[in-house]
Amino acid sequence: MSPGRSPTTRARATATAGPAHEPPARVARVARARLRVRAGVVGERRPAAGRPREPVLAPPGRPGAAAPPSGQLPVSARGPHVTRSVLHDDAVRVLSSWTAPDSGQEKARLEFLRHLEEHPADGLWRECAAGHITASAAVLDPSRSRVLLTLHAKFKAWFQLGGHCEPRDATLAGAALREATEESGIGGLRLVPGPVRLDRHAVRCEGRETWHLDVQYTVIAPDGAPHTVSDESEALGWFPVDELPEPTDDAVRRLVARARDAGYEPTG
Repeated sequence: MSPGRSPTTRARATATAGPAHEPPARVARVARARLRVRAGVVGERRPAAGRPREPVLAPPGRPGAAAPPSGQLPVSARGPHVTRSVLHDDAVRVLSSWTAPDSGQEKARLEFLRHLEEHPADGLWRECAAGHITASAAVLDPSRSRVLLTLHAKFKAWFQLGGHCEPRDATLAGAALREATEESGIGGLRLVPGPVRLDRHAVRCEGRETWHLDVQYTVIAPDGAPHTVSDESEALGWFPVDELPEPTDDAVRRLVARARDAGYEPTG
């Protein structure tokens, strides 16, 4: 994952560009960024009965990032004429319908929704100084025994793949899948519907201390698919889900554990 850029549409509706002050779409990076993000979807199944609940998340900061002066997301002034994006509406829908696995995640869910309510025009974009919604994914192999992580070039630590939303994104799931495709160079990634975790962490972004409010998904890679290192990464590597490399952080460990245990049934 790229905490400072970044914490997925395939055959989805084209995103409606945000208001004039929103960021323009990034210039295409390299040929792998032009990989067609296909609409392969993986079906969900309920977690096995009796599985213990995961620990309540404490929002850790990323290496090199100090928390903003206030631990709260400030209320923004809201004018009478606010234009929301298609992505904003999708984010509200996703977070409103998602069932949190524990009290800590429920608190995060409500905080993310409050942020979107208080920042209807810019709450998904990196320019929002109060923090912004991001999207990431734990990329697993079909057996769910290995995870693909990126050694971030700036932070020198291993993270999941993901990052900032863009005006062309129509859905949070699509943003997570797009980022995973761009950063891995792997075509044919398949998304497990619905988030698996939420994570709020302090980062330095756009030259200031802020927050990433990361909506995290699971993505399944084709068996044996080759990967390509992106310009935001020093390395990519597959690791056993119970033997993650160092340095990493607890947020990555919790995401990988949750993605491994959530379960899925391939379709198509």
